[in-house]
Amino acid sequence: MRCGWARNELSAAYHDTEWGVPLRDERKLFEFVVLEGMQAGLSWDCVLGKRDAFRRAFAGFDPRRVARFGAREKRRLLADAGIIRNRQKIEAAIGNARAFLAVQEEFGSFAKYAWRFVEGRPVVNRWTSLKHLPATSDVSDAWSKDLKARGFRFVGSTIVYAHMQATGMVNDHLVGCFRHRQLGRKR
Repeated sequence: MRCGWARNELSAAYHDTEWGVPLRDERKLFEFVVLEGMQAGLSWDCVLGKRDAFRRAFAGFDPRRVARFGAREKRRLLADAGIIRNRQKIEAAIGNARAFLAVQEEFGSFAKYAWRFVEGRPVVNRWTSLKHLPATSDVSDAWSKDLKARGFRFVGSTIVYAHMQATGMVNDHLVGCFRHRQLGRKR
């Protein structure tokens, strides 16, 4: 069985290969910071469908390159029909790149910073129904507050919890899902 939210080919592939896999790769973590922020108010399927365009538009999710984006790059992004063209989200992604680099500088890596919120190990939940999955947690509340204090935007607790699920800090696969057991062994 697969979690019920993965209803089409794109989301099923994402579910089966990425969602909930513990992630410590800096570029991929930055990718999820950008994509989760872009998803605010929209469906994840919308973002997944534009992922390749986002990758091209945001310099392969290289935070150093994105942090240097200026007025010309903002105009280019606002004109790119392949991505979500929301000025606030685009500006937040660029600002978040700068904040991401500051976190790397302070902690040695964004991964070290992020994973300390869950003591370095995924939180393994045992949900039996999608209706049981929370939108936030005490940890996402605390991390969201800390991210905002560091200058990150579009990092409310719900977005942060989705980031935690996506990057495997939380295993929220349903217990009946084949990925719950597989990922429960990977710590």
